Amino acid sequence: MNITNKKWKLSLPHSYTLIFLIIITVAALTWIVPSGQFERHEVTVNGVTKTAIVSGTYHSVPKTGENGDLRQGIPQILSAPIEGIINAADVVSFVLIVGGSFGIILQTGAIDRALTALARRLKNKGILLIPIAMVIFSLGGSTFGMSEEIIPLYAIFIPLMFALGFDSMTAILILFLGTQIGYVGSTVNPFSVLIAQGIAGVEGNPQLWLRFIEWLVFTAISIAFTMWYAHRVKRNPEKSIVFQSDIINREQFIKESTDEDVVFTFRDKLIIGGFIVTLGAIVWGILVKGWYMTEIGALFFALGIFVGVVTKMSQKEIAENFVKGCGEFIYAAVIIGLARGILIIAEQGMIIDTVLNALASVLEGLPSYLFTTIMLLAHNIITFLVPSSSGEAALTMPVLAPLGDLVGINREAVVTAYQFGNGLTNLISPTGGVLLAGLAIARISFGQWLKVIFKLFPILWLIAAIFAAISAAVGI
Repeated sequence: MNITNKKWKLSLPHSYTLIFLIIITVAALTWIVPSGQFERHEVTVNGVTKTAIVSGTYHSVPKTGENGDLRQGIPQILSAPIEGIINAADVVSFVLIVGGSFGIILQTGAIDRALTALARRLKNKGILLIPIAMVIFSLGGSTFGMSEEIIPLYAIFIPLMFALGFDSMTAILILFLGTQIGYVGSTVNPFSVLIAQGIAGVEGNPQLWLRFIEWLVFTAISIAFTMWYAHRVKRNPEKSIVFQSDIINREQFIKESTDEDVVFTFRDKLIIGGFIVTLGAIVWGILVKGWYMTEIGALFFALGIFVGVVTKMSQKEIAENFVKGCGEFIYAAVIIGLARGILIIAEQGMIIDTVLNALASVLEGLPSYLFTTIMLLAHNIITFLVPSSSGEAALTMPVLAPLGDLVGINREAVVTAYQFGNGLTNLISPTGGVLLAGLAIARISFGQWLKVIFKLFPILWLIAAIFAAISAAVGI
């Protein structure tokens, strides 16, 4: 008898299972962590209105009473995923509309031929695309808060990386790490730095010069890491952490061509031209008109119809390809809603303000040289419950900014610690929808992502702690 001994291997559960386990954990915390809340008022900064807390107004709330039973049990746990999907309906519908539109576009094969031609033109210089793309996406994150806007680009960059000899993880690093590192090194991001400065009472972005240096350093390190990873995969594809799943991805995203010369028809040129015009319109709309998911989704929907008409698809073919595209993105859409369920449980249990008040109490008694580092850690914790940069700014700045005054730390350093904590945590947090959407589209597990990003995360965190201390030291 032959007995095969298998080495026991620790692995994270499926992403859906992981999120549900976190929901259960947070629900359990609502029984243990005291409930409480701050008083709130409306604050408008740079045209963005948020509900901010009033410092010094925290008070405990009974677990049972006029607010109902704040202890989250089995009924709340089971309903949290549904409520999360409803709460995130705008993002979910955006992902499905974009997915359906790409289903029509990809069916034509025009993008396959365009990517094959681009890969052949670049040949062995394809790795140069990484720094160019990441600088653009990082600038987008740093200046106008580019985030959800990259979700449609996953379907483009994944096959492009395949054509260049890389893997789907490289696409995630370029897109998600690129934009998120822009958030970490925010300069004039209205949804991060500017709203935090406004609520904290900081005028004129006085450390913009330092923020620009921070952005350069974080972006350069992230580009170097991504290029190292991509080069390693291209040299030995089997070393890719997503080697097996990419076998399926290649079949889905790109059709291998055996022809030496790819000939573009007039229809192909119209499709690619329409896609480029759509992207240009999106960039213009975001920068000039303040467009968001509704307008962007409408443009992609129009693009899908345009492509169907240009390629002379019947109305039935357009509809069927749209449904097929939605099917490919449904995993990504649902996981965004599930992640939102975590926040809903914490809010219903009224424990977020308690956590914030406890952290504020710890920070208040610290010497100044430890203040920014511990505050960075505090924001790492808070971001897990409140991944939204603007939401966290409205929640924390009214309490933490005055603490800086008490220990002699300028409020700009408090803002810097916040932006670093929020941006870095969203690199590794399962509560962030944009990351989970990209991983779902690329069929990459959250555990696989952590194995890659944790090679970079400690370096980024250490540099963030140093920059936060410098921000406190130079003053304003």
